[in-house]
Amino acid sequence: MTESLLDVHDLTKHFGANRQILKKEQHPVKAVDGVSFSIKEGETLGLVGESGCGKSTTGRMLMRLINPTDGSIRFQGKNLLEMNDKDMRLARKDIQMIFQDPYASLNPRHRVERIIEEPMIVHKMGNKVSRKKKVHELLETVGLNSSHAKRYPHQFSGGQRQRIGIARALAVEPKLIIADEPVSALDVSIQSQVLNLLEDLQANFDLTFLFIAHDLSVVKHISDRVGVMYLGKIVEMADRDELYNNPKHPYTKALLSSVPIPDPEFEQDYVELKGDMPSPSDPPKGCPFHTRCPHVMDVCKSAVPAYQEKEDGHTVACHLYDDQYMAI
Repeated sequence: MTESLLDVHDLTKHFGANRQILKKEQHPVKAVDGVSFSIKEGETLGLVGESGCGKSTTGRMLMRLINPTDGSIRFQGKNLLEMNDKDMRLARKDIQMIFQDPYASLNPRHRVERIIEEPMIVHKMGNKVSRKKKVHELLETVGLNSSHAKRYPHQFSGGQRQRIGIARALAVEPKLIIADEPVSALDVSIQSQVLNLLEDLQANFDLTFLFIAHDLSVVKHISDRVGVMYLGKIVEMADRDELYNNPKHPYTKALLSSVPIPDPEFEQDYVELKGDMPSPSDPPKGCPFHTRCPHVMDVCKSAVPAYQEKEDGHTVACHLYDDQYMAI
């Protein structure tokens, strides 16, 4: 786990730039605004934040299901944004995605066998006999029965459908899997089963994960490092234990305080955030979090905080950790 498999630098996506409605120029929606991170081989990076912060858009840009406005994405040293459609299609063999909705992500007209076999057909892997054998092996691997190959998606529960989606992602033997809220639509009891399955698959198939979620307890269970996003930006990133035990950014502290503790005797210090997240089409000047921050200062309203490393591997974008200000 020494070399970076994926390097993302200053990734940006603005929707609706230069668009006019009724002769009025519309402000672009800054869904992702200068995101940078790397993922090492065999690592799981968790990406967390409120709905609308840009997590899923980031994941889809890595697959180039959405083309970025700016920035670079280097996978195994190659810039994905410089690839033509043919080369990018080949690159997707090594980058697969598990989608959030296990109901919408499977074609209802195809049997499970066809759904899992499809990526192998696209990438011209094996013949019909070998692909069928592999489909059955994958179904067994994700905890289903090989006889399920002849069924349709509507004949399965949500958890079983997500297992089918995982089997499909594994079909082409990828190196990186982008898991976009893979358990958010499932019952809590099923969530743990799917998370444990992903951990087992990572160990057995030497996989690397970008795990996107809004539930910090889920991210803590599976991630090696965690990045916290707010309004299109990463505001803090650290190793899992470091982030949960020593959060620095006020937004991270607020998120962690909202995670329920299963102990009736424990008195939790809840950090209340006033107001809603601002619109990404009209973000506030200065620090994007200053409109809700309980520690806001004058400088926060005018200057964007630098994203800086304060401890080994622990980075944060907050004026409270600038040298001229006192840390929280």
